[in-house]
Amino acid sequence: MTQEITVQGTVAEGFEAVREEFATFVAGEPADYEGQLCAYVHGRRVVDLWAGEGAGGDSLYGVFSSTKGAAHLVVAMLVQDGTLELDRKVTYYWPEFGAEGKGTLTLRELVAHRAGLVGTDTGFSSQELADDRAMAERLADQRPFWRPGTAFGYHALVIGALTGEVVRRATGRTLQDVYEERVRAPYGLDFFLGLPTAHEPRFRTTLPMRPTPEQQTLLGSLPSGPQTLAGIAFNEHAAEPTDLTALPNDRLVRAKGPASFGGVASARGLAGMYAALLSEIDGEAPLLKEDTVAEFGQFHSVGYDLVARTHRSYGLGFQATADVWHPFLGAGTIGHSGAAGSQAFADPRSGVAYGYTRRRFAFPGGAAPENDRLARAVHEAARETR
Repeated sequence: MTQEITVQGTVAEGFEAVREEFATFVAGEPADYEGQLCAYVHGRRVVDLWAGEGAGGDSLYGVFSSTKGAAHLVVAMLVQDGTLELDRKVTYYWPEFGAEGKGTLTLRELVAHRAGLVGTDTGFSSQELADDRAMAERLADQRPFWRPGTAFGYHALVIGALTGEVVRRATGRTLQDVYEERVRAPYGLDFFLGLPTAHEPRFRTTLPMRPTPEQQTLLGSLPSGPQTLAGIAFNEHAAEPTDLTALPNDRLVRAKGPASFGGVASARGLAGMYAALLSEIDGEAPLLKEDTVAEFGQFHSVGYDLVARTHRSYGLGFQATADVWHPFLGAGTIGHSGAAGSQAFADPRSGVAYGYTRRRFAFPGGAAPENDRLARAVHEAARETR
């Protein structure tokens, strides 16, 4: 007997269709589904929904690579301040990075996944993966896997460690500390890069994917191997191969909040961060100016991703969300998805800021398929109520 899952929370007038779409999706899910959906329009929260036994609006989930959005918001703010310059060589800030032919790479190329530095020859230990500085030290000595700047590939587990080291060298502070002081704490966001012990009771462990037999066949047919670029990028070749699903369930990862994948958030936290990035909230100016949003949302790497082995598009640190996931969104939308299925973005043309989390790892990884229908419902409601 299938247990009915109740959708809880609120929507603003004009966004009732979003609740209906979420409820329709949830009704077709297994009884153990847990997820959250939140959205803002021009700084006003218009959707705040959740579903699943044990879930609440303030429950926290591992959001994997959605963390990269927070990390590169920090980079964007520092560029906007003049603390960082995108077209300076990385070695200007971090001299040791120039080893093994990496000395010509610019910060712009680094954050656009063009460094060719997706991992190390022997991989990382679990302790190193939780520590951005330890990874950065190893990566500085690593020969790149392609000539820097000539191609691009998803730096899945390391991009935040690389850009975080640039931030540390330029400011004397970790990326996580800058994010906490300038973004999370001022807005009270439930989106942590380093989860304090006091918030641990709200964390919901990530559950593994449960593919159908057909999906399992598809997963088994994917070209893979621990020594491929994809295997190296996801640390599958290490002495302790990484179990991606288990990363946020490691207290050390949650405590340190590695900037590529270690964020812990609610959908409110994801959407709230992008709302603050884009719009005035409670009389506070947006975190980023329009020109900064436009530059970081401009396509910088488009085409064949050497790691993902498919078409991908990246801005500066952010995914080009309208091209990669949701083509109905406005040009210049910036955001980032996460491996278990989370999604978050800001659409500067519609004013929509969106966040979605789920507990169980979705097939096939990356933004969960339901995000397309949910984000579309939010976007259409925003258009009809403007």
